[in-house]
Amino acid sequence: DDVKYIAQNGILAGTAERIFSPNASMTRAMLVTALYRMEGEPDVTHNSGFEDVKDGMWYSKAIAWAAENSIVEGMGNGRFGTDENVTREQIAAILKRYADFKAYNTDKTVDISAYNDSALVSDYAREAMMWANAEGIITGRSTFTLAPKATATRAEVAAMLHRFIDGIM
Repeated sequence: DDVKYIAQNGILAGTAERIFSPNASMTRAMLVTALYRMEGEPDVTHNSGFEDVKDGMWYSKAIAWAAENSIVEGMGNGRFGTDENVTREQIAAILKRYADFKAYNTDKTVDISAYNDSALVSDYAREAMMWANAEGIITGRSTFTLAPKATATRAEVAAMLHRFIDGIM
């Protein structure tokens, strides 16, 4: 249902005609492009400023928009990490920055220390992960694991985006 909702609403496109590839890994460019589409694909007149984001690519405007609005900060050394698989903690951080950009209430948090791997959450993503978990956007991979460093599939991100839209927007 999540994949169907996200695809039918034009938030995530398929990987080929009539193919969604739900078990394929989600890249950072795909995630930011989904948010850009949720925003209505606003005009962008500048480039992203990231060395690894080429002009004229399917993701170029989305990354430029996200960088301009402080939704993404990149991977350091002038890189965005366009084709890198997005981690669960990166998703939390990017979604929280998007929610802040939209001026949605992001005050709700939960203590994530019950997850055995909560100490693995990077400092930059801790508050975002506490918010995303409290809102039910990013749930544990199991009762006791949050898997912050794990990458997410396209189906998992479709579920996260659907929960974000239903619960936050």
